[in-house]
Amino acid sequence: MTKPFPDTPTFAGFNAPVRLEGEIFDLEVVEGEIPAALDGTWYRCGADFYFPPLHGDDVFVNGDGVVSAFEFRDGHVDFRTRFVRTEKFVLERAARKALFGAYRNPFSDDPSVAGKNRGTANTNIVWHGGRLLALKESARPVEIDPVTLETIGDWDFDARLTSLTMTAHPKFDPSTGEMLFYGSAAKGETTPDIAYYAADADGRITKEIWIDPPYASMMHDFGVTKDHVIFLVMPTTSSLERMREGGPIYVWDEDLETYLGVMSRHGDGSDLRWFTGPPRFVFHILNCFSEGALVHIDSAVSEIQSFPFFPDKNGRPFDPERAKARITRWTCDLTSNSSGFVERTINPLGCELIRIDDRIALSNYTYGFIPFHDAGARQAGDANAGFNSVGRLNVRTGEMEDSFFAGPNASVQEPQFVPRSAQAQEGDGYLLVIVNRLDQNRCDLVILDANSLSGAPVARIKLPVRTRAIHGNWVARAELP
Repeated sequence: MTKPFPDTPTFAGFNAPVRLEGEIFDLEVVEGEIPAALDGTWYRCGADFYFPPLHGDDVFVNGDGVVSAFEFRDGHVDFRTRFVRTEKFVLERAARKALFGAYRNPFSDDPSVAGKNRGTANTNIVWHGGRLLALKESARPVEIDPVTLETIGDWDFDARLTSLTMTAHPKFDPSTGEMLFYGSAAKGETTPDIAYYAADADGRITKEIWIDPPYASMMHDFGVTKDHVIFLVMPTTSSLERMREGGPIYVWDEDLETYLGVMSRHGDGSDLRWFTGPPRFVFHILNCFSEGALVHIDSAVSEIQSFPFFPDKNGRPFDPERAKARITRWTCDLTSNSSGFVERTINPLGCELIRIDDRIALSNYTYGFIPFHDAGARQAGDANAGFNSVGRLNVRTGEMEDSFFAGPNASVQEPQFVPRSAQAQEGDGYLLVIVNRLDQNRCDLVILDANSLSGAPVARIKLPVRTRAIHGNWVARAELP
């Protein structure tokens, strides 16, 4: 008999597992019209539990990978969604129950799956070199069919990927078509090793550099400019011994400093230099760029680890205010004799799941698209529901120039910018946003004019179901097979 899911915040209410595969052809447009310029597919990837967790409760980042697609064509949108057939998913489906235990802790698994691949492919999905890749930072990529969303299988770049892992946040150079990425814990869970890679526009790995950081840590994202690569080593530390004893893979250790490793993008890694600063944490980079010897890293930075389920090493209680991430610029001066970096807050609003116009990535830029909670006159009803707004932030002035408010009892997921045309100026285009209708237990796909977020939506498309994702990316139809 199938076990019920636990009645805990991870598995209740709007967070309850959806467990759905299928498609909805020609979604209902209930407001406005879909622009003809939107011609392509918005791929998204997230976590959903197919079976109740092995040990009674779990964290959402340990869910099974789900990929979904909104296909835009001729003013219509079709939706489809499928679970990724990882080895973990296939084994558990055959057993009709969970077999893998706590997040990234193989010592908590059922003995029948010892040594099996624990990857979940549940964090991001990218298109590069003619392949659609579902990503999770603790494993190698999984290739997905871009039309059917069926799982093709694990991808190791024709055996050129020697790291056991690949980040869920590769960077793309708009001018060369290259994909730049890395693997952390590259030799296995809790090892400090970092492996850096460059892959050309056809998906062939052209560079591999191995790096020994100051300590083993959680590395969810990294930075790339036209000239430099930046590795973020922050005090969310890992321990194999702690996992053996039944503890979590990560704890927050505020006794350690933050390290930023900066190296030339075009060298062999021998010029890698570490800059240090106070304990901080970053999940997501907004953008990075170089100005001569100055390397700027713009991120959502918090004073402590933002996930409350990773405990404090010294037993301090979780502090939600210190855990808020704010858009912050770190600057490393490669001509300075100092080992420190400069920190400046660009905007004080708490935010996450931040995006830019990807055409301007790796270069000096102006705009970021920022989910945040608007606690002002336009009340959201439930202040704990998550981010209820998306704003256009001018990073040069620090001003939130305009914003879209999702409405009462609603929250927003990560936005996606799509340019109005290939020649459009930075930030001139459309913003795609999934709005969670918390009181209706479903979602809307809202299309906004990125130049007028507070104006009426360009279109609102109704989904009769919930769909959740962590990250996603737009692929124009011309790029697809």
